[in-house]
This record gives sequence, C-alpha cells and structure tokens, in this order.
Amino acid sequence: MAKEFKFVELNKDLLPKTKGRRQNGVRFYEVDGVNYPSVTSILGIRKTDGLKKWRENIGEDVANFEMRRAANRGKATHNLVENYLKGEAPSETSVLPLGLFRLMKPYLDNIENVHLIEAIMASKKLTLAGQVDCVAEYRGKLSVIDFKTANKEKIEEWVDNYFLQTTAYAIMYEEIFGKPIEQIVVLISGEDGSMQEWIKNPKDYVAELEKSIQNFYKYYEEKTKAVGTQS
Repeated sequence: MAKEFKFVELNKDLLPKTKGRRQNGVRFYEVDGVNYPSVTSILGIRKTDGLKKWRENIGEDVANFEMRRAANRGKATHNLVENYLKGEAPSETSVLPLGLFRLMKPYLDNIENVHLIEAIMASKKLTLAGQVDCVAEYRGKLSVIDFKTANKEKIEEWVDNYFLQTTAYAIMYEEIFGKPIEQIVVLISGEDGSMQEWIKNPKDYVAELEKSIQNFYKYYEEKTKAVGTQS
C-alpha cells in the first residue's frame, strides 16, 4: 500500500520566479536582475581532470552516450519519486527507472511533512541558485534530500559534490524561509542493485562550498576573457 505524504504550507511567493538558461557553457538563473550560476555548474568544475581522463579512456562517443543515458535514467527515476510523493500514478514504464525507484522506495517512506519538491531557490549570500529535489523531514529531522542514480555502489570520496550541492540548498532554504536545515540526505540507487543512504551535517561542508564558489568565479572570469579574445 502506498504511503500518503503530508505537505507543509509555505509561502511559495518567497521563491524566485526564474528559469535556467545557458551562457558560455554555464547554467544561470536570473534573480532580481542578477545572473546566479547554478549549483551544479559551480561544482562541475571541481572534478574536470577526472572527467577528462574518463572521456579519454572510453572515447568521446561512448562517453557522450553514457552521459545521455545516465541523465535520462536520473530524470525518469526522479519523475517516479515525485509521482510517489505526490500520490500520483507512475509516469514512467521503463524497466530500469522502475527498478531503481523500487530500490529507493523503502527509504522514501522515511519522509514526512514535505516542504518542497523540485523547487528553484537562490541565495544572495552565496550568489548561486539551483533546483532542490526535496525538502522534508527525514527520520524526524528537517532535511534537504537528493535523489541520485548510479551504475554501481559508490565510495564516499566520489560523492562529496552531492554533499556540497545539498549544503547549498540547505543555506538557500534557511535564507528564504528562516528555518535551519538539520541534515542533508543523499539517496543513491544503483543499477547493480545497491542502495545507499548518506546522512550528513551541512555545517561540515560550508567552508568547502564557499571555496568552490570562489574557484568557479575565477574559472568563469578566465573563460569569459578567453572567449572574448577569440571573438
């Protein structure tokens, strides 16, 4: 029997009215006339060397195919999670995302009192924006919850970007609604049948997040100058 989830009333007018757009290969959200880079764009430059090496090892065509496949897998699984939390009929029928969702479902049942699902938020303090998967109580604590899929089980050093990403959303949520997030939660279902639950304290990742933001702006400034020189 499917669980019925309770939703908490929030003043959604406090959320930015914006849509993402790409500029020089970076996703931005315009908030009050200011372009804020997305959290994923900021964190995407942290592991460019590893990504480049992976592409070289397997070849560009295979790498591009795998990136598209992973993106489609993740989107489809996200749709099923959102359907479940909202009490809607499943919107996906493909075997793989259904299997990944079923792995995750017992963990989804730890969720109570949903505040936000797939909502765009922004932080003037951090000068960034992004779309959070879910803000809700998880095992009794107000949490930012991120739903991920993977090919296989991951070790912690591979997923530190996820902790920084959810920490950014935690800061955004508190800045907008005035309520502190107690923990960040990352749920990862794998094609190998693995299911991982990571629960962390966002305070442990603030310093590294701020460093990543500074590094991004330096990187983007240099990239913009390079593009300007070529044109």
